[in-house]
Amino acid sequence: MIKPKALKLGDTIGIIAPASPTTEENVKKAYDKLVEMGFNVKMGKSPYERYGYLSGTDSIRAEDLNEMFRDNEVDGIICMRGGYGTPRILDLIDYEAIKNNPKVFVGYSDITALHIAFTQMADLVTFHGPMVSSDIIGNFSDFSKESLYKAIMRTEAIGAISNPLGEEIITINGGIAEGTIIGGNLSLIVDTIGTPYEINVKGKILFIEEIGEEPYNIDRMLNQLRLSGKLEESSGIILGDFNKCVSDKHDENLTLEQVIEDHIKPVGKPTIYNLQGGHCEPMVTLPFGVKARLDADKKELTILETCTK
Repeated sequence: MIKPKALKLGDTIGIIAPASPTTEENVKKAYDKLVEMGFNVKMGKSPYERYGYLSGTDSIRAEDLNEMFRDNEVDGIICMRGGYGTPRILDLIDYEAIKNNPKVFVGYSDITALHIAFTQMADLVTFHGPMVSSDIIGNFSDFSKESLYKAIMRTEAIGAISNPLGEEIITINGGIAEGTIIGGNLSLIVDTIGTPYEINVKGKILFIEEIGEEPYNIDRMLNQLRLSGKLEESSGIILGDFNKCVSDKHDENLTLEQVIEDHIKPVGKPTIYNLQGGHCEPMVTLPFGVKARLDADKKELTILETCTK
């Protein structure tokens, strides 16, 4: 895997919006906040664009991403927000440019499709972490900031990944697994199946998080991962935050915990639940593409390898 250069204060961060749009007010807040944090900022074109529920047309969003990687003045890239849209541009991305210009790349939610594609098509280590409009300009805790900085601004291995105080990690299946971490938002992981960008989890630790899906939808998507062999092919499973994944519409329903028990427990892979990665605050930043060790018995996740150079 290709590791990006570690960021430092004073470096230039490029901001792109490869999925859904935000407001002009949030774009300004994003710029001001990153400057306040000590970075130079280069705004892409896409944060100012709007095409329905997308932050500009596919060509605008894809070229914005490509140009940020090609731009020698840009040291790292953080996405503005998620929403919807990144799967539409996967076949418009210049993966050779990314491979030849490795940079810190941060995002989550709909950005999952880019994480998977960058890992598999450009061999780039990426970071599942906070976005500017969604997180950094809002109630961005010291925990979230420190977790992000530890991942993208240090050349030492992160070591143990810890939850915020008061958030207990739960063991679903015991055991120990090693491998690189890949994954992200469950809906986006499932969207890749049957495409040239289908997630490859063989021998890897699969990370899954989700927001706003009723248990029957979680059931449907986990079942697709089961039937496609993805759960069985993984070396271990990390279940992150499942924000607002409850039902208030049906009298007869399964809980999220029952769905997890039905689909994850029988696979028998070392599995933990409630690692605070995903649509949550505070939030853990996870590196994708570097070796990690999951000890589900001890409820411990350790990053064994440096994420940056």
